[in-house]
Amino acid sequence: MKLDRMLGILTILLQRDSITAPELAERFEVSRRTIGRDIDAMCMAGIPVVTRQGSGGGITIAEGFKLDKSVLTANELSDIIAALKGIGTVMERPAIERVLDKLHANADSVVSMREPVIIDLASHGRGELTQKIELIKRAALSGQVVEFDYIYEKGEVRRRIEPYFAVFQRTAWYVFGYCLERSDFRLFKLQRLWNLRLCGERFAPREIPADKRDFTAWFDEEKENRLVALFDPSAKYQLIDAYGLDCYEETAEGLRFEIGFTKRDYILGWLLGFGGKVKVLAPEFIAEDLKAAAENILLRYNQT
Repeated sequence: MKLDRMLGILTILLQRDSITAPELAERFEVSRRTIGRDIDAMCMAGIPVVTRQGSGGGITIAEGFKLDKSVLTANELSDIIAALKGIGTVMERPAIERVLDKLHANADSVVSMREPVIIDLASHGRGELTQKIELIKRAALSGQVVEFDYIYEKGEVRRRIEPYFAVFQRTAWYVFGYCLERSDFRLFKLQRLWNLRLCGERFAPREIPADKRDFTAWFDEEKENRLVALFDPSAKYQLIDAYGLDCYEETAEGLRFEIGFTKRDYILGWLLGFGGKVKVLAPEFIAEDLKAAAENILLRYNQT
């Protein structure tokens, strides 16, 4: 929290000519003594903060370190605000609101806080997801190992990792870290893990190879297959919802749809949602998976 507050103070000082300690204390909801200790710590870290006493005095930062407001355009600041609002759907609100407030420190700012963009990254299961992300963030910043139970296609396992990032990738949240059981960096989907807790064990941050930092590569490494299917015209809106207006071709047989995929289970589950409105033309193994799933459903109902 202290580091967050010091970063906030620095952001304000880079944008404003001067501010008083009481103003900072009120903004960050701490005592003037706490603000004084923060300023001392910033000075010890080499940040040129100057305090002037008396009338017209206040806390300021030496010339040469001011933020050039032309660095970010109004549109760029607007994009930042929209992104922060999206993060706010899964992060603790007070922290995000403080950052938004700092970006909008002046009443005559050209950026409206009523940004007409809402990004909800956690429309379901937000409470549990927020708790996981907050714990991961705390563990990563303090260098603490976490452990959790995890389920995937091969079964259930217990994992201990050195956490580095909470990552939003391809519609889902993941934790990226060094897996102590596998002795390698891994991505774990937050929705699939539970009993997440701190181990009480510290770790020194490792150097992360450049190829491991490219999170898209974790998905693109998998072999891509090509789905070709015919959909009933009544399913048009569902296709558009998922893949956009130009994702299909209208033919005499129906809506011809082609898409690349890597996750067999995911594409199978998606197709099952269409019931009898789809016929898979390729690949053959997906068509066989659909047939088997339909037979299992029929068998279950015949047994009751």
